[in-house]
Amino acid sequence: MPAIVLVGAQWGDEGKGKATDLLGDRVDYVVKFNGGNNAGHTVVVGDEKYALHLLPSGILSPGVVPIIANGVVVDIAVLFEELDALAARGVDVSRLRVSANAHVITHYHRTLDKVTERFLGKRQIGTTGRGIGPTYADKINRVGIRIQDLFDENILRQKIEGALHQKNHLLVKIYNRRAITVDEIMDDLLQYVERLRPMVDDTALVLHRALDEGKTVLFEAGQATMLDVDHGTYPFVTSSSATSGGAATGSGVAPNRFERVIGVVKAYTTRVGAGPFPTELFDESGDFLREHGGEFGTTTGRPRRCGWYDAPIARYSARINGVTDFVLTKLDVLTGLETIPVCVAYEVDGERVDEMPVSQSDFHHAKPIYEEFPGWSEDITGARSFEDLPKNAQDYVIALERMSGSRISAIGVGPGRDAIVVRHDLID
Repeated sequence: MPAIVLVGAQWGDEGKGKATDLLGDRVDYVVKFNGGNNAGHTVVVGDEKYALHLLPSGILSPGVVPIIANGVVVDIAVLFEELDALAARGVDVSRLRVSANAHVITHYHRTLDKVTERFLGKRQIGTTGRGIGPTYADKINRVGIRIQDLFDENILRQKIEGALHQKNHLLVKIYNRRAITVDEIMDDLLQYVERLRPMVDDTALVLHRALDEGKTVLFEAGQATMLDVDHGTYPFVTSSSATSGGAATGSGVAPNRFERVIGVVKAYTTRVGAGPFPTELFDESGDFLREHGGEFGTTTGRPRRCGWYDAPIARYSARINGVTDFVLTKLDVLTGLETIPVCVAYEVDGERVDEMPVSQSDFHHAKPIYEEFPGWSEDITGARSFEDLPKNAQDYVIALERMSGSRISAIGVGPGRDAIVVRHDLID
């Protein structure tokens, strides 16, 4: 059985939780391999809506083992808040496993994230202020704290002392904030040790054995391709590897174990935070997409920037990730539009460019070249086969498939768990 990677193919919020949930009853393990609680998945089950931030979406599927792998940064307080909230609603959370090598977000990471962003002024990146970037920076600088360190108080104290020696100079002398004491951080982290201990495991070994036993493992990326620290619109990106390549380093599973890469795209485009966005709309069309699509951040509540579908970005994501299948979400949001523009290329310095420009400056100034497609007015939320869709909706999907570099295997037609049209099997 396969190891499958699921990635966002735009700037996030594409509906990866829905795609994960679609596969839930055929998957044995769901792995979160990057990011932290800076992104959210909304999953609708019947009349129930679940907003997940740190936990893998598979935690909602009975029998699935959810894993927080080594590439994730963990705010332990948020972890237990989410677990408690789900347990209170009757969800079994006892199967969760957490990598001993995952890094820990502390109070000083959150503080530095917020004050640094304010200090940048007009050059702000648009972080969520949850300490994600500073935690990854500490990881790369080799002064980070890992989950396993919480079980050795002497090691933990030494690491916190080393980290705070520099950070307190920054907080006090540059940002005019008070110094943070070692004991504050120790007390905050140690309160979770006994509850955390049973969840901690060598998750890379767990996953290796699962694949050897023929289990199906889904690797669920946080954020999205265009926010990847290497391949996204740098510096307006996240701090981790959100592409399919990140699944290997972020989980400890070898690259040759992966057999399928599913990219999730909306039938239009959104992004949160600063950075270039060629198809962004500032008129009533943008308002239409935002209101009809409920485009407000799961984690932050911030209104999302909205624009038309960008085919060059989809092709770029297909290439970077090796996408074998796309899941197209929120097709129903476009119902009622007379015509639907799609960006098929860009104009840069008066010339047509068919692929994403290599220069960030060119991408920032790129103007979309649109092709328009006729819309539809029929309600499609009840469609369960491709043939149930209006002809114009079918034509739109086929056109996007032709432009995007891989087949569109499933189509979201509503927020509900079963509101999806499957054209091709995502596993077999």
